[in-house]
Amino acid sequence: VQLQASGGGLVQAGGSLRVACAVSGTTLRLNRMDWYRQAAGKQREWVAGIPNDGTTNYADSVKGRFTISRDNVRNLLYLQMNSLKPEDTAVYYCTVERFGRNYWGQGTQVTVSS
Repeated sequence: VQLQASGGGLVQAGGSLRVACAVSGTTLRLNRMDWYRQAAGKQREWVAGIPNDGTTNYADSVKGRFTISRDNVRNLLYLQMNSLKPEDTAVYYCTVERFGRNYWGQGTQVTVSS
């Protein structure tokens, strides 16, 4: 299973950005998918998750501003980020769980300027 994140970039505070994650390789029986992020000098933190049933959950810091979604046909994971804040600046990583093992993408940089 390989994951490729894309869509990061530089955006002004208050703006929007959508990052995507393409899953390739063995894509059968992909279970829960999540986004994490890691700001410079800080620990990686969980941002949002979406199991196979389509329910979603979010960290309190992004609730109401970010939306996670998945396309199970094209094996894509998205994170729509609105009302971005400078504290959202981080490298964003996608993960997928398959048969109890977690796979990680390489990350995409999101920078929010004030």
